[in-house]
Amino acid sequence: MKKVLSIVLIILSFLIIYFIQSNLFSWFTIANVKPNLFVIYILCIGLFAGKKLGLIFGIIFGFFLDVVIGRQIGISGIMLGIIGLFGEYLDKNFSKESRITIMLMIAASTGIYEIGCYIFNIFALNINLEILPFIKILFIEIIYNLLITIVIYPLIQRLGHALEEIFKTKNILTRYF
Repeated sequence: MKKVLSIVLIILSFLIIYFIQSNLFSWFTIANVKPNLFVIYILCIGLFAGKKLGLIFGIIFGFFLDVVIGRQIGISGIMLGIIGLFGEYLDKNFSKESRITIMLMIAASTGIYEIGCYIFNIFALNINLEILPFIKILFIEIIYNLLITIVIYPLIQRLGHALEEIFKTKNILTRYF
């Protein structure tokens, strides 16, 4: 029952994040660049709930974003699914207890997401390769995501540990001799 309730809360919090991203941050841009809260969210799901949920929610939420925003269908789904898998890899190799470590994970995930989407768009939409404007936008978005991470870090830790207790606990049956 806890898992079902947690999944419903993950979906509801995604919708809240979607409305915050589309409404609030359209007013607060830095050089017309908005932060990408979805990368932060999917990375946290992958870190704390595991690669299966990170991959599944990354793909589902990414396809939802592609349909609603009207971009090429599938690019965000694939890249957010990769970020969900990347979260599990980072969980096994790095500590989640440090704010600096979480910030570096989010910076790397933002870079991977944006570079992957840019490469897919170059091939799928036949757009021109413009490195300097892309690097500028990428740098601003990474800084913006890091600033948001600094602010919401206590929330990430609290909710992350709750997810970890629900989805990553091992029910071990011991055998007595």
